[in-house]
Amino acid sequence: MGSIRVRSGSPNLLLDFTYQGVRCREQTALPDTPANRKTLAKLMQKIEAEILLGTFVYRNYFPNSKLVSKFEKMAVQQLAVNAAGKEPKFSEFADIWLDEMAVSWRRSYQETMGVLVANRIKPYFGNKLISSITKADILQFRASLGKVRREDGQGLSAGYINRNIKVLFMILNEAADRYQFTAPERLKPLKTPKSDVDPMTLEEVELFLAHVDAKFRSYYIVRFFTGMRTAEIDGLQWRYVDFDNRRILVRETWVKGRFEYTKNDGSQREIGMSEPVYQALRRQLEQTGGNKFVFATRNDTPFSHRNMTQRVWYPTLQACDLRPRTPYQTRHTTATLWLAAGENPEWIARQMGHTTTEMLFRVYSRYVPNLTRQDGSAADRLFKRFSGGAQ
Repeated sequence: MGSIRVRSGSPNLLLDFTYQGVRCREQTALPDTPANRKTLAKLMQKIEAEILLGTFVYRNYFPNSKLVSKFEKMAVQQLAVNAAGKEPKFSEFADIWLDEMAVSWRRSYQETMGVLVANRIKPYFGNKLISSITKADILQFRASLGKVRREDGQGLSAGYINRNIKVLFMILNEAADRYQFTAPERLKPLKTPKSDVDPMTLEEVELFLAHVDAKFRSYYIVRFFTGMRTAEIDGLQWRYVDFDNRRILVRETWVKGRFEYTKNDGSQREIGMSEPVYQALRRQLEQTGGNKFVFATRNDTPFSHRNMTQRVWYPTLQACDLRPRTPYQTRHTTATLWLAAGENPEWIARQMGHTTTEMLFRVYSRYVPNLTRQDGSAADRLFKRFSGGAQ
């Protein structure tokens, strides 16, 4: 049942009603008078009657409302359902799913998911009714991905194929809940090569910094000794550098030429500045202190990570006669150096943006022999104190 009321702070009347499960509050230009309330009450009765009959069109009554596009999109989705019968075709529901999920994703992730669905999944399943897709269909789809060859002759990676299958099941499971059918049984993921970390030693870091172009030395000092991700350091602004308290505030990332939220809530953190980082940022302040970004081009835009990787990172590794590594290994280097120095693992986890220490011990402990000894020597020293009951 709709109501006519006045919004707090406004002298004019407001229409308050529910349509398709959405609460609608539309402000009018009519002041609160008995005559205007009577006029709006008649309008409300007409709206509710049309809603009941299924003939209500939101745009006809509130053409300038922000809700118009929402309801029109819902109408298109409903037409898709009706056109397919009990449920839509896969391509139609995939578009609905992407649109509904987008609000919970970062923009870059929206684009990634959109490309993933559009490139492989929709072309294969597009015209099938979504409830008709079977496990056999999915197995055939996976097999078809395994036969794809890129321009360089290489096949698609097992990880990429698994991502396609994972997203496909996300769509199917949502559709199954909505249209009351049983989704196919999940497939066991293809085995993927275990990605290994390859951090540098402190000596290798010093060698790299001695050879890298001086223009980029401060950039890499901060990378090696803070563990910041590429998107975090590329998006670092001077307003997030706190020299007084020697902290770097990680609040935003720079992804595909725009600011985005950090990888997750745990990535929102404060990183303490070690002395090398503090001095590097002080030197950098002299170079780009008048800019918005800490590490910036002449136009005050962040470095291109592709250019940095190809023109600075790999050539410097080669000049130092160090084995090739991805720039992300700077983050792994930070973690192993902190662990080797004996820093508290919980502190390290916070600095890295992890919510627990689990990853530290699982991924990095083998690089720090004194952190988790596995040679039995510590137990042997303890057991020597035990007489075994001998008198």
